[in-house]
Amino acid sequence: TILYSVQIKTQQMNKKEICMNPKIRHALLVSTLSLGTIAALAMTGCSESDDPVSNQQDQEQELGQEQEVSQSITEIAAADDNFSTLVAALQAAGLDKTLAGEGSFTVFAPVDDAFAALPEGTIEALLADPEGDLTNILTYHVIGSVVKAEEVVGLTEATTLQGSKISIEVVDGDVILNGSIKVTSTDIIANNGVIHVIDGVLLPTAEDNSDDEEVKEDEESQM
Repeated sequence: TILYSVQIKTQQMNKKEICMNPKIRHALLVSTLSLGTIAALAMTGCSESDDPVSNQQDQEQELGQEQEVSQSITEIAAADDNFSTLVAALQAAGLDKTLAGEGSFTVFAPVDDAFAALPEGTIEALLADPEGDLTNILTYHVIGSVVKAEEVVGLTEATTLQGSKISIEVVDGDVILNGSIKVTSTDIIANNGVIHVIDGVLLPTAEDNSDDEEVKEDEESQM
C-alpha cells in the first residue's frame, strides 16, 4: 500500500519537483529496492521441485529403477537377446533356478559372441554334459557375493563358486580377467546380485580342476 501511494503521488509531480525534494527521492529509492527484494524472493521460491514436469520425470525414473531391481539375475539375462546362449546353458545345468532365487551373486556374463568364438563343437559337447564340464565352467563365472565395479577394480583375484580363482587386473582403464577377457559393461543390478558383461568365456585351467579334485578327495577321506 505504501509503495502504491508513493508511486501515485510521484506520477502527479513533474520531474523537477521530484529531483528537488530529497524526501521523495528517498521514498522512491526505498520503493524500488523493496520491489527488487520481493521479486528476488519470489524467484528463489521457484525451484525444480515446483515443476510438475520435472517431478513426473523423477517419479518415472524411480519407478523404472524399482522395476529393474525387482528382477533376478536369471530374469534379466533371459530378457536380453545377447545372453541367449548363457541362459540356455544355465537352464541345461539347472543353475537358472539358483540365480533366480535368494542369495547374493556376482555373475561375469559372456555374451553370445563370446560363446560363438569357442572352438566348433564346444558348446554342443558342454550341453551334452550338463552336470560335468558345463556346471564347472558356469560356476567359474559366479562369485558368491555382490562385488560392484568400484570394488572389482581394487581386486587382484576373486574366488568363484567353482572353487578356483579369477585373476583381475586393470589395463589402460579396462578390467581384464584371466589376462585376456575384457569386462565390457558393469553393474547391471538385480534383486539377488549384480551382472558384469564380458567378451569371452572364462575357462578354469587343468591345474584348477586337479586342485578341486584333490580337495574333494581330502574331504571324502576325512568322512
